[in-house]
Amino acid sequence: MPYDPVLVQPMRDELTAVGIEELETADAVDRFLADKSGSAMLVINSVCGCAAGSARPGIKMALRHEVTPDRVATVFAGQDLDATARARSHFAHIPPSSPSIALFRDGDLVFMYPRHQIEGRPPQTIAADLMEAFNEHLAG
Repeated sequence: MPYDPVLVQPMRDELTAVGIEELETADAVDRFLADKSGSAMLVINSVCGCAAGSARPGIKMALRHEVTPDRVATVFAGQDLDATARARSHFAHIPPSSPSIALFRDGDLVFMYPRHQIEGRPPQTIAADLMEAFNEHLAG
C-alpha cells in the first residue's frame, strides 16, 4: 500500500521546488528515458531519514555545480509504485534501493549512487560525490 500523499508531499516538494521533474507513472518514466541524447539524472526519492538528511539536500547542492545533467527527474518509492518499478527496470542488474540516484549519458547508465553509499553521510559529501560524477561523466 502506498504512503499517504499528504505525508509525502513535502518530501516531493523539496525536489520539485528546484525544478526537478516529477514522474508519477511508468509511461512518464518511459518518456523521460526515451530521450537518449545528452545526459539525465533519475532520483528515486524516499521517506527515509537518509533521503531527508542527506540525499535531497545533497542533490540540491550538486545541481548548483557548473556541470549538471541536461534533464533531472524523480520518482517516489513507496508511493509511485509503477513509476519506481519502471525506473528500476532501467538498471535491473543493480539491487533496488531508495533513495538512489542514477546518471545516464546518451541513454547509457554511467553512474549509480545507491542507498548504502548515501546512508550516514552528510549532504556535503553526497553533493561532492555527485559533482565528481558530473565532471567525470558529463563534462566535455
